Order: sequence, then C-alpha cells, then structure tokens
Amino acid sequence: MRIGVLTGGGDCPGLNAVIRGIVRKGVQQYGYEFIGFRDGWRGPLENETMRLDIPAVRGILPRGGTILGSSRTNPLKVDDGVRRVSENLAKHEVDALVAIGGEDTLGVAAELSRSGVPVVGVPKTIDNDLDGTDYTFGFDTAVNICTEAIDRLHTTAESHRRVLVVEVMGRHAGWIALHSGIAGGANAILIPEQPFDLDRVCGWVEDRFKINYAPIVVVAEGAVPAVGRMVTKDDSLDAFGHVRLSGIGEWLAAEIEHRTGKEARTTVLGHIQRGGTPTAFDRWLATRFGLHAIEAVRDGDFGTMVALRGTGIVRAPLSTATARIKTVDPALYEEFGVFFG
Repeated sequence: MRIGVLTGGGDCPGLNAVIRGIVRKGVQQYGYEFIGFRDGWRGPLENETMRLDIPAVRGILPRGGTILGSSRTNPLKVDDGVRRVSENLAKHEVDALVAIGGEDTLGVAAELSRSGVPVVGVPKTIDNDLDGTDYTFGFDTAVNICTEAIDRLHTTAESHRRVLVVEVMGRHAGWIALHSGIAGGANAILIPEQPFDLDRVCGWVEDRFKINYAPIVVVAEGAVPAVGRMVTKDDSLDAFGHVRLSGIGEWLAAEIEHRTGKEARTTVLGHIQRGGTPTAFDRWLATRFGLHAIEAVRDGDFGTMVALRGTGIVRAPLSTATARIKTVDPALYEEFGVFFG
C-alpha cells in the first residue's frame, strides 16, 4: 500500500512529529510505502513530491516547521483542481492520503473525500479552534512562547512605567490570548468572541497605575472593539477568503495613550508563536495523532479525522470536524474576570 502525506496551511510546531509517527509505524508495522507531497495542496495539484521513508524522518521529532513544506493553496479554487489532484494521486499509485492541517486544509480534505478520494485528516492549528478535538498540537507551544514573552514584558513595563500591549494570534478564537494572558498575569485580555469596551480597558489601565503597577494588555489579532471594526493589514484575500490581520495592537496602544495620557507600546509576537522547537506535550500529541492516523488508513476508515477527547484518541467525520470554529465559551472567559483590571 502506498500512502501520500501533506501538510497545509500555516507551519506549526509538531508537524514533523506527526510525519515521523505516520511513517515509522506505517513502514515498520504494516510495510507501507510513503510519498510526500510538497507545500500543502500544491503538491498533489502540481505533482510536486519528495521521498518519504525512515531515513527521511530520522531526527525530525524536535524540529519545528515541516520537512514537506506548506502553503495556502486551495485546489477547490483552481479550474479542474479536484480532477488534477485525483489524477496525480493515481499517477503515483497512491492508495490513501493523510492531510495534516487546520480548518482550511481539512475543509479541502472533506470535499475531496466526498468526491471519492480516500483521505484521513490530522488536526493542526496553534489557534486550537478546530472543532471535534479538545486540543490541537502546536497550541501548547504557542501558549508557552506567549507566556514567556509576557513574563519578560512585565519587567520592562515596570522599569519604564508604560503600558505594553501584546498582540497574539487568533483570527476567530481567543484561546492563545486567554491561556497565555492568564498564565502571564495580564491585566486585560481581549478576544474575538467578546467585543471590548475601549473605555473599560482604559479604566483598567488607569487603575493599575494608581497602585504603581504598569499594565499588560494581551489582545488577539481578531479582537474587535464594541464600537468600530476589525483591524486588518489590507483588504486582500488569500485563497481561502481570509483577510490579512495584525494591526489591532498598534491601534489599541495609540488609543490607550491618547485617552489616558500614559505612554503605550506594542509587541506583535506574530510568527514567533508558531516557530521553533515544539513542547513535550505537542511532540507527544502529534506523535499519537500520527500513529492513530495510520491505523485509520489501515482500517479503511476514510473521510475521518483523528481527534483528542479527554485523554483518548478517537475518529471524527471530517465533515463535522470542519463544520464550525471552536470558540472560547463566554462563561470560561468570565470565569477569569476577577483577574482583569
């Protein structure tokens, strides 16, 4: 049996651990052959491949990024895209495809599955916003990176008695902002699920200064003020119809400084959050996902995604796993309200 593997969307700590788990178990336990498709869906679309065997995955467990490369290519937006993908899979005699990615990558996988392509999905996103799984690998690494940054920013904020706004990733969901903000002792956490009152945020800032404490404000890139609109880099859209975010941090710092008279600065963590070495938890989860994905292929259980539920790995239909975004429950956000301000 020959199996294709691809990684799509944004790079993410733990991708290589998934690839390693898939290949090692597939080769050593089942005698399968593997072929890697380069740069996400561009690989099967444009017939770009690479060797994928035991030597190819040796030593990649602690490496960030992905040895297969990635892209935001969407074959559903390309003329005859589904046909071209199917033909190139057949050309390489691929019996099944493992697609590792987030909402967009697995959304394509679900559509291809409906078209008859035998595919198994593995959930990946640092945003942790993919429905059907309790956690995605990459999230823990991103939270740890953001938390360390917030810890460091506390000292410089105190030294200069200024407001520091920390912008983290999170287009539709504020999981990174909430987890890292609470862990890092932020004084305000602004997430996409809860439009924020700018006057209230400024009130929190002023209250902190009254007790000689320099505030830290953590804001997800998709957070929106109650009066106003989402801040974007420009109006251009990617292949999946998403605008380019980032800018809310700078806007917020300027507003806080203007309204309170307190000096405010912004730190945008950006791609730092998803680069570098994955945490032990992400290596562990990614490896488990890889091992269970190859079992799903062996069982012929196509059109499914492996998922973490509690401490166990289960399979969920791709169609339902990608049907909606998993957002922060308002009750969970309010649970930590005592720490804000």
